[in-house]
Amino acid sequence: MTRAMPWRKPWINPSTEPDASQLRKLLERRAYEVWISEIMLQQTRVAVVIDYWNRWMDKWPTIQDLAAADPEDVLAAWRGLGYYSRATRIHEASKLVVGDPAMQGLLPSATNELEAKVPGVGRYTAGAISAIVFGRAAPMVDGNVLRVLSRQLGIYGNIKTDKKVIDAIWAAADALVQTVALDRPDHEDESEVSDRPGRWGQALMELGSTVCTPKPNCSQCPVTASCRVYNEAKNTEQNRGTDICDIEDLCTLCEPLEEETDNSPEPTALQESKPNPKTTDKNKGPKQMTLAAFSFTGGKPAKQNDSKKEDSGKNGAQQEAISNYARKFPLKAVKKPVREEETVVCAIRRPDGSYLLHRRPDKGLLAGLWEFPSKTLPSKDDYATTKQRTALAKAHMKTLLGGVSPKHMGELGSVPWLFSHLKLTMHVHLFRLGENGAECGIGDRARWSDNVEGESMGTGMRKCWALVKDAE
Repeated sequence: MTRAMPWRKPWINPSTEPDASQLRKLLERRAYEVWISEIMLQQTRVAVVIDYWNRWMDKWPTIQDLAAADPEDVLAAWRGLGYYSRATRIHEASKLVVGDPAMQGLLPSATNELEAKVPGVGRYTAGAISAIVFGRAAPMVDGNVLRVLSRQLGIYGNIKTDKKVIDAIWAAADALVQTVALDRPDHEDESEVSDRPGRWGQALMELGSTVCTPKPNCSQCPVTASCRVYNEAKNTEQNRGTDICDIEDLCTLCEPLEEETDNSPEPTALQESKPNPKTTDKNKGPKQMTLAAFSFTGGKPAKQNDSKKEDSGKNGAQQEAISNYARKFPLKAVKKPVREEETVVCAIRRPDGSYLLHRRPDKGLLAGLWEFPSKTLPSKDDYATTKQRTALAKAHMKTLLGGVSPKHMGELGSVPWLFSHLKLTMHVHLFRLGENGAECGIGDRARWSDNVEGESMGTGMRKCWALVKDAE
């Protein structure tokens, strides 16, 4: 049973819509809806995205509405999803698509045109729009599908950084969707579009997000008969103690797979990733037996019904062992240590109750968002105490305000915030300006705001604002 998602709607069949202008209008709206959903779903759970997507569509129901929107409103609507540069790219892309004399508000149907003409649309998003909206046989390979197909194919490699592995999985996904698109009783023309590519792609993603997860539930999987990793694990369980011929040197994709007990720990960040030693390491460890066990046998895959009957009699221990083996696929990428950084965040209040805000650079982390003036600590050790951080904050404010020294009210507390690549600690300081400093110069990318609550700020900076509000 699939999960209910508001952006999943019946496919628009061009052959059933005789009015060309109405068809274009329907496709224009549908492509826009799918595009926004796919960008929002990157690094964000479905349950979270649903509310954001609904609010977005209520505010800007068409791509023309989005193109005419205020950039500040777009950033505000994206607040909480992270990766704010995506919101800016979506907005800029919508203006381009609407203003382009060829597109005129309708996203292209071909993946190569989507990638070339629409900023921020990569290979996966292009495939999703092409398949789901326009019915073209385009592969849709997100992180879930990479995991599913690495297990189906038995590829033990890095699906995030190894180009050969990634290309092999994309090629398999392309071959699969091409086959699915042609496997129709009413098929006549290879160029004919249908709902099958989109349904197939979404089914693979759904399988990866609900069953074939990082910790898979193999006993509930509907495609174990074709899964190389599942059958490899089952074969291993049935033949423990039996030596299997190793011909894995024929494989140029997979890394060596060391034999481990079921209770072996997961890789840690202290372990270092090593290159494939197949051509240099004479003392190779045992490898996965995929090719030896399955590739050159004359047997046919068991029918799914037969597989279910057989699996129903298996005990829980064997199913757990199979799932534990499947968890090893794909190869776990070793995460680099997250960089740590500390800043002083300075909230400056004028007598009229407004606060000074600075706009972040248009590119990079939290691009284009507003924040309180901040200064990165040159060294954590040299600014470990409140007194040391206060001295830095005062000096920063005096420089920023052209020699004016606002009254320091104290350090209000510290706000930890974790980004994907950065662990940030923000030490919040409150200042007050007297009447003599109320009109001091503040620069082109700064302003006084009497509505901080309504400004486009990152979630971490909003937590800093919460400390300020509590102190006032």
